[in-house]
Amino acid sequence: MNKIFLLEDDVSLIDGLRYSLKKNDFDVEIARTVSEALQLLTEMERFDLLILDVTLPDGTGFDVCEKVRKQNARIPIIFLTASDEEVNVIRGLDSGGDDYITKPFKLGELCSRIRALLRRAGISDREKSTTIECGDITIDLLGSRVLLNGRVLDLTSAEYRLLCLLVRNANRVVSRDIILNDLWDGTGNFVDDNTLSVYIRRLREKVETDASHPQHLITVRGFGYQWKEVDA
Repeated sequence: MNKIFLLEDDVSLIDGLRYSLKKNDFDVEIARTVSEALQLLTEMERFDLLILDVTLPDGTGFDVCEKVRKQNARIPIIFLTASDEEVNVIRGLDSGGDDYITKPFKLGELCSRIRALLRRAGISDREKSTTIECGDITIDLLGSRVLLNGRVLDLTSAEYRLLCLLVRNANRVVSRDIILNDLWDGTGNFVDDNTLSVYIRRLREKVETDASHPQHLITVRGFGYQWKEVDA
């Protein structure tokens, strides 16, 4: 049984989430404040996935996510947000979130997204001790690190997954639909073109010498994206 950590201060929502998650064979531990969450997360290895509300009495879920990622933890993180405005999407991605779901949401959809993230985490575990090399970029799957010309890139978890997908398909065009289906497992239509564009733009700023004239991450208009191999 996978153990889920839930940070939420809405009592009525907590009751519904606890019931639904347990009914779907997830064990749940709950915190209602940022300070309580940080105390419980000192033993982060007990949990398989985190669900973080954005707005809390003593801070935000973004604060918790950033502290978790500073420990280099690749544990999957889903944000619960009352708004899907771009600024909130960007803040969530930048702090290291893997997914977000906008209130109100269907509990079945949340469970589907949890399973998708847990499956991807399991795949990553099975691939440990392997490395992907492509021209001037090296992806260390054991350490979840990416090196470009020997320099370690500071990537969010979502950016890391997107980059792995593109580099595995180097020199081939990957459609937007394939990217969305792979990264989010086809669960719902909450991910729109704008959200994916945010990921691409942020990733391009980190991997390109000049993001306005990309050499690695190329847009193929009307279809998708292509990672071009560049010699080291």
